[in-house]
Amino acid sequence: MKSVIDEKLERMASGSAPRVLDLFSGCGGISLGFHRAGFHVQGAVEMDPDAARSHGANFHAKNPAHSRSVDITATSPQGLADLLELGDMQRCVDVITGGPPCQAFARVGRSKLREVDSHPQAFIHDPRAQLFRRYLAYVEAFMPIAVLMENVPDILNHGGHNVAEEVCESLSALGYTPRYTLVNVALYGVPQMRERMFLIAYRNELDTIPDFPLPTHFIDLPPGYHGSRNVALKALRAMPSPSRFYVDPPGNADATSPAVTAGQALNDLQPINPQKLIQEGKLGRRKADLTTLARYRGQGSSDYQHQMRGWPGFEASETGVTSHVIRYLPRDYRIFSRMRQGDQYPQAHALSETIFREELVRRRIHGEAIKEGSREYTALYASIVPPYDPTKFPNKWRKMWRDKPARTLMAHLGKDSYSHIHYSQGRTISVREAARLQSFPDGFQFCGAMNAAFKQIGNAVPPLMAYQIARTMKSRLVGHGVEEQALDS
Repeated sequence: MKSVIDEKLERMASGSAPRVLDLFSGCGGISLGFHRAGFHVQGAVEMDPDAARSHGANFHAKNPAHSRSVDITATSPQGLADLLELGDMQRCVDVITGGPPCQAFARVGRSKLREVDSHPQAFIHDPRAQLFRRYLAYVEAFMPIAVLMENVPDILNHGGHNVAEEVCESLSALGYTPRYTLVNVALYGVPQMRERMFLIAYRNELDTIPDFPLPTHFIDLPPGYHGSRNVALKALRAMPSPSRFYVDPPGNADATSPAVTAGQALNDLQPINPQKLIQEGKLGRRKADLTTLARYRGQGSSDYQHQMRGWPGFEASETGVTSHVIRYLPRDYRIFSRMRQGDQYPQAHALSETIFREELVRRRIHGEAIKEGSREYTALYASIVPPYDPTKFPNKWRKMWRDKPARTLMAHLGKDSYSHIHYSQGRTISVREAARLQSFPDGFQFCGAMNAAFKQIGNAVPPLMAYQIARTMKSRLVGHGVEEQALDS
């Protein structure tokens, strides 16, 4: 009698597309990459209602069940199979992907947890740090042929504990051969410097050791990215014996394409002049409409722009692109315009002080002298100068370089986007520009308000990175039995 694993292997060998279940899917970054590589997205698990609606709208628009938010801690694997009408739980999925929430593992955000819990290691007690166990429970129940997990590098050093190593030990006990590594997505064509941990595991029946795709691009990363990697590897180096599962990041001396820059990613999108929009009453008066079309600026001048316009199944509209909308930030547009590329908050704060002094002079020339220390003086200062201490928040703002990939996009984009100020237009980036920097194609639609869309983008795995990994995994699963969706660029 054939085993479930044998049945799945035979099914894929016959040419049927491998079926993916995406856990902690967000709006669908991993799903997009696997879809383009020829996988079938069976369904997803996502707790955030807006992200769940985005995933459902883009991958299962005709089935409302796929747009419902699902709490994985309160939903059994069988319950999910029933909800999504997947059929026999052990036979309906070939690959499980996903990334348990990274906030519990990332050093960014731990200060917020300490505000809630006075313990200096409060982040260790964050219940989100245990969701990887729920991920493993789903793997055990659905019995996929392959597994992909993504997370921040700090998962290797969570309070001195290497969670990736523990996940690999658990997968090994379940009958899988796992490996994990650290990669920077800028080396794979994403216009963003984003360091991440990827873990791949295959059923022992495949008799194959996971490998990772070779980089397609090259870049000399800033020192900070090497530093974050070294911190993440600290626990690995401190282990009493060498890891059985960690492998060094793949290198590719033959990569001849420089990393995609912010300019190459964005310069075909229509310019946005916030001052003009304010004068016309089109900015700040009401909530931004993510469905409004903005016409392209020409036919596209880079291969990357052509990819984003022509992604199979998510092609852009011929008339324009949606979600090209920005936040209403009237205090700071003058500061943005005078910042130089690469400037951060200390430089921005100094510029605001200069602008304030210039405004005092301008008013004095026009006969409106303002006395220092007066209520009017204080109000004018607050209307121009941001309130944050420049010695405590040096990285709060950053103006992007045109000729370099963007810095890491984070979920904090949902609260403000000052970390990514446009390199030439004196404003923060639009929702669509954030999507471009994360490699979401122009035909992908985001559900919810602007803040929700920014958050979904910042939380996502870059689809282009997921695509490169999916191609590698597909070659191990089915050889060339499944055709990936070609992309004419």
